[in-house]
Amino acid sequence: MLMITRPHRLHWRGWLCAALLGLAATLAQAASASRELQRLFDEHWRWQMRHQPEWASSLGVVEAGERWDDHSPAALDAADAHERQLMQRLQRIKPQQLRGEERLSWEIFHHDLALAIEQQRHPVLRTLVLSGVAGPHLALSGVLQDMPMTSEADARRVLARLAAWPARVDQDLALARDGLKRGWVSHRASLQRLLDQLDGQLALPPRQQPAFEPMARLLAAGPEVMVTPARREALAAEAEALIVQRIAPALRTLRRAVAEELLPAAPANGSLSLRPGGAEVYRLLVREQTTTDLNPTQIHAIGLGEVQRLRAEMDALRASTGFAGDFDAFVRFLYTDPRFFHRSAEALLDGYRSLAKRVDPALPRLFATLPRQPYGIRAIPPDQGAGMADNYSGGSPDNSRPGWFNTNVVALDQRPIWQMEALFLHETVPGHHLQGARAQELTQLPEWRRHAWHVAYGEGWALYAEGLGESLGLYQDPYSRFGRLSYEAWRAARLVVDTGIHALGWSREQAIDYISGCCGMGREEMAAEVDRYIAWPAQALGYKLGQMRILALREQARQALGERFDIRRFHQAVLDHGSVPLPVLERIVADWIRSQRP
Repeated sequence: MLMITRPHRLHWRGWLCAALLGLAATLAQAASASRELQRLFDEHWRWQMRHQPEWASSLGVVEAGERWDDHSPAALDAADAHERQLMQRLQRIKPQQLRGEERLSWEIFHHDLALAIEQQRHPVLRTLVLSGVAGPHLALSGVLQDMPMTSEADARRVLARLAAWPARVDQDLALARDGLKRGWVSHRASLQRLLDQLDGQLALPPRQQPAFEPMARLLAAGPEVMVTPARREALAAEAEALIVQRIAPALRTLRRAVAEELLPAAPANGSLSLRPGGAEVYRLLVREQTTTDLNPTQIHAIGLGEVQRLRAEMDALRASTGFAGDFDAFVRFLYTDPRFFHRSAEALLDGYRSLAKRVDPALPRLFATLPRQPYGIRAIPPDQGAGMADNYSGGSPDNSRPGWFNTNVVALDQRPIWQMEALFLHETVPGHHLQGARAQELTQLPEWRRHAWHVAYGEGWALYAEGLGESLGLYQDPYSRFGRLSYEAWRAARLVVDTGIHALGWSREQAIDYISGCCGMGREEMAAEVDRYIAWPAQALGYKLGQMRILALREQARQALGERFDIRRFHQAVLDHGSVPLPVLERIVADWIRSQRP
């Protein structure tokens, strides 16, 4: 018979002491892991603000405003070494000793670092720095237009940056020439778009060039800017002289090198699969941009299925309008009837501002918490050409600079009114601006997480936001509803075209034919888009895959919670952890569902 005896009191006390000591040791280890993780994050953030001055100045780091990112081989090698050192330190911190957001932060940081270190095995990725979507000429306008201009000190920082810009051109040309030696050159059509952009800048008078934009703001500013009119003109004259003496010659140097060295060697087919080691590089980029383990063939099949589904909805909507012709005839009608187009750039901008006034008051229907940061709408500099895509640039964390929806006002015949509602929702609210501005307010997160970016999450959210339009009072006519469907079909077609080009042997013309024929978009616009997918492999995959995952998670939550499901709280759960890889988002939503159950 098993005898169960009562433990001696001293033995019981000894056991309790041992348990308490063990608990204390565990808590001490957890506290140590937490402190070390925070130290690592803080040090890395300071490193980023020192070594990525273009980004840092956009976040309001004043001392970064005189410099450009360093693209020299020594600086790039140092950045690679920094990432490897971070990984060594991160792996010494045991994630099992972390809880809550700290555990998530460890996982996200590890995910991002691992991909960055894997990319180091492919140094050719450094060399594709010149195209129609990338290059120092675009950084020149993109960085300067976000610099503050409220004092003479601000103006001096702009002048210092202008003086330093030719060195940035030299560094990027050196990288592109290294790529040329390795058999990696941007494809022909993309380089031709770059040349067109350079020609557009060089054709402008100095005071109309993008490099002069900050000084134009200074000259136009009111008395709140404490710089006398005489000093403003003197500073503007200095900027004009720098544009003539340094910026324009560097632009001409860049143009000559692209035209004479890179373009003759540029492939007509920009598929990564045709480059040395390109297939492996593409698979890596697919994992990075989608944060999934889906392979190109799987993604291609998903895209085909979604295009077929959406095309059926578009055909049904066309029929509901009473239009007598087929799909192609309907699209031609939408792109040629004058009623569907604004007659001036200002009218287009006013149209977007009117949408803002309609949407902003409706947001509380879908969101429990809204960010405080304002946003504005402005034209993309015309010299960037008709092919430059509309985009969003985030505001500063202190809200001194708003977020900006940058819209292309060139070639108004390519910018129909029936697309405007979907595009507005994507770029501003509840899309990029709402998501990004809300992330900046999450002060419980480390700085890097407040400004993190994962394409599948960020672009997936923005595409998901397009689908919220009816709940916000938009899409009230069949043409704007067709616009929403065509935008979603366009993102689905990207899954087909991007993988088709870079993994399945598609030509540029084949891709343009497919995407312009299936989703109700203009051929010229889609040609520019295809050139973007060739120049920026796999980036276009994140939109649709991210949106599909968010929709699936919403349906999962709705099914699990029934009447307890609250769309406002669901959106808060998705947004209030910042940008995360999709597998992490799945766990976040699963935890939220459990927390909502009685």
